[in-house]
Amino acid sequence: MSIKTEQMVLNIGPQHPSTHGVFRIEVVIEGEIIKQAKPVIGYLHRGSEKLAEDLVYSQFIPYTDRLDYMNAMTNNYVYCAAIEKLMEIEVPERAEYLRVITMELNRVASHLVWWGTYLLDIGALSPFIYAFRDRDTILDRLNEISGARMTFNYMRIGGVKWDAPVGWIEKVQETVKLLRKNFEEYDRLVTGNEVFVGRTKGVGIITKEDAINWGLSGPILRGSGVKFDLRRDQPYSIYDRFDFEIPTREEGDCFARYEVRLEEMRQSLRIVEQACEQIVEGDIIHKKGQRLMMIKPPAGETYFRCEASKGEIGVYVVSNGKNKPYRVKLRRPSFVNVEILADMLKDRNIADLVAIFGSLDVVLGEVDA
Repeated sequence: MSIKTEQMVLNIGPQHPSTHGVFRIEVVIEGEIIKQAKPVIGYLHRGSEKLAEDLVYSQFIPYTDRLDYMNAMTNNYVYCAAIEKLMEIEVPERAEYLRVITMELNRVASHLVWWGTYLLDIGALSPFIYAFRDRDTILDRLNEISGARMTFNYMRIGGVKWDAPVGWIEKVQETVKLLRKNFEEYDRLVTGNEVFVGRTKGVGIITKEDAINWGLSGPILRGSGVKFDLRRDQPYSIYDRFDFEIPTREEGDCFARYEVRLEEMRQSLRIVEQACEQIVEGDIIHKKGQRLMMIKPPAGETYFRCEASKGEIGVYVVSNGKNKPYRVKLRRPSFVNVEILADMLKDRNIADLVAIFGSLDVVLGEVDA
């Protein structure tokens, strides 16, 4: 006996910015099967790249915070590093250590938001509370060094805004120990849970070939078995000084991407721990970066990229020798990663949509920059 079904257009979203961002997926369903999906972006578009042309170089740094408000430190860094490359500035060693410590702590905080909200979307409340408990601890450390809890504006062209407070490094070391212990709870609470495994294993598979062909990066790429991480494969800052692993999984499903992010948090703690042990005394900013309003890179162009929490973020800058950029172009990982969503959802059950979309960890600030 066959059941007659009709195709129906279903709009999922847009949601309010206080939930998961302004994003809409228009799906055509037949029964409970998705026949076509169309991601609709642009609700949050702010024209950040165009705004940069009317600001002096240092004034654009706070705008990078808002691209991925979960991983602001890395966004600060990649823009500053692009200008430093253009000006051939050598960043003081102590500043590089402070940059790495803050970026890796922020990476963990970003993954914690994903971990908690992903489980919440699937139907589990407790993990969300655990995640934000630990994220709050990290934000306390980042607040102490930057003066802000989310949009940090800490990096400067040539270094960092100011030095770490007295005793801050020791507090970070204690935080690392606490987080490492708490992460053991995550495995016991979620990783082996049969409901979670049933919702994520074998769901939303991205093959290695598709991951490469779609230009995916970050945990999504590594969850499909591609062992590529810019911190190791094209080292920047002082990442070549640290011993850490690049987690990968071969399955390419939602569960694989979950495992990669969980292990990445542990590896970030390894990096922070080593950086705290190795940090040296000295200056925190190059003299050319101290005159914020007078930074004038020579005429030319450059591109700099690094490994953000959601994948490769890059900044292309064109200078005409004045104190404002002639052109700024951003390569945002979420904008690229979300492109595969329609392909992933085709012929999937509508109930899998939340698990698949959530596993991409898309931040709409990056998509709509």
